[in-house]
Amino acid sequence: MKLPSILLTLSVATCIAGDWPQWRGANRDDNSTEVGLLKAWPAGGPSRVWLFENAGMGYSGFSIAGGKLFTLGTREGKEILLALDANTGKELWATPIADILGNGWGDGPRSTPTVDGDRVYALSGKGSLVCAAAATGKVAWTVTMSSLGGSTPGWGYTESPLVDGKNVLCTPGGNKGTMAALDKMTGAVVWQSAEITEGAQYSSIIPATLGGKKQYVQLVMQTLFGVDPATGKVAWRSAWPGRTAVIPTPIVKGDEIFVSSGYGVGCKKVKISGSDATDVFMNKDMENHHGGVILVGSNLFGHSGKSGWTCMNFEDGAVKWTNKGVGKGAVAYADGMLYTLGEKSGDVALVEASAEGWSEKGRFTLSPQAANRNPKGAIWVHPVIANGKLYLRDQEFIYCHDVKAK
Repeated sequence: MKLPSILLTLSVATCIAGDWPQWRGANRDDNSTEVGLLKAWPAGGPSRVWLFENAGMGYSGFSIAGGKLFTLGTREGKEILLALDANTGKELWATPIADILGNGWGDGPRSTPTVDGDRVYALSGKGSLVCAAAATGKVAWTVTMSSLGGSTPGWGYTESPLVDGKNVLCTPGGNKGTMAALDKMTGAVVWQSAEITEGAQYSSIIPATLGGKKQYVQLVMQTLFGVDPATGKVAWRSAWPGRTAVIPTPIVKGDEIFVSSGYGVGCKKVKISGSDATDVFMNKDMENHHGGVILVGSNLFGHSGKSGWTCMNFEDGAVKWTNKGVGKGAVAYADGMLYTLGEKSGDVALVEASAEGWSEKGRFTLSPQAANRNPKGAIWVHPVIANGKLYLRDQEFIYCHDVKAK
């Protein structure tokens, strides 16, 4: 009888054009490939399609795949992996995965789940990496970062796991090796990068092809480095003067890598040639805390602690413009526009991705906002644009807005 195989096929969260299957989207760069989106918003912002009010605490972002939205939250004393219908906001399932991370800046999970076919991978705040069925939430396996030699960073594990080929990649940190590759079907350890043993920070791994060779790139407190995907051997490394916390995900273009972090550090671009990593420029003009920096063409856009919203030339690091905009916050890109989110106000602004200046084309304020958010916390979840919709979050509230041009 072939019915079970048909049902299995229908349950697979197959990614389609316009999906956002992992942290920062399909290419981990916060760039959506969608077109036909609104180039200006009406007064009050784009229409809200649905509001979900039971995601619980935390700062987990969204993955969108196969008509489902996946995120992490809290419920009944546990961190949960949660699946909603991405079009209606209806809850499909919720699976407890770990005890809740307690933190002075807000309890709960921080990472974004990663969808790979019929499975979804997620990392809890205390470092439990789980593999679950995308259709049902049933957990197939769990591996803790402590079993890999890691210890929980001060603000919890924030990294979003990378699935590549047969493996899932993570950054436990510690004396067994900073980065680890696990068999994605079983959770068995394939390798750890024993040549580098720094503790985990808050950035996520990026796959890259540098000098014609595939590598995994990661940034921790004192080191930007690349490893061989087959063995975990360190291919190159570059010193980084991190302070307090290193959070933004690296940006790769060709054989060059751009990194940034806050607390007065700034940014730099590195060129990779074989085992050599040469600094191209380094400055404090793009000092991004955790709202992310995006590359559009030859322009970098992001919020800098030095001057506010900043447009920087990727080639030489020259600043093209600065603007206060919506205040400090996060950013994503789609169809020629920046989607900017102010972390304190909840203001969301649509801005042209232009090197000529901040050109705003609409703004609205998230409502309602979470009353139970930690006083030290803010609206830190990055915007996601997928299949004509804009997804946003403030703790228990998940908002979906229609941004498709009519």
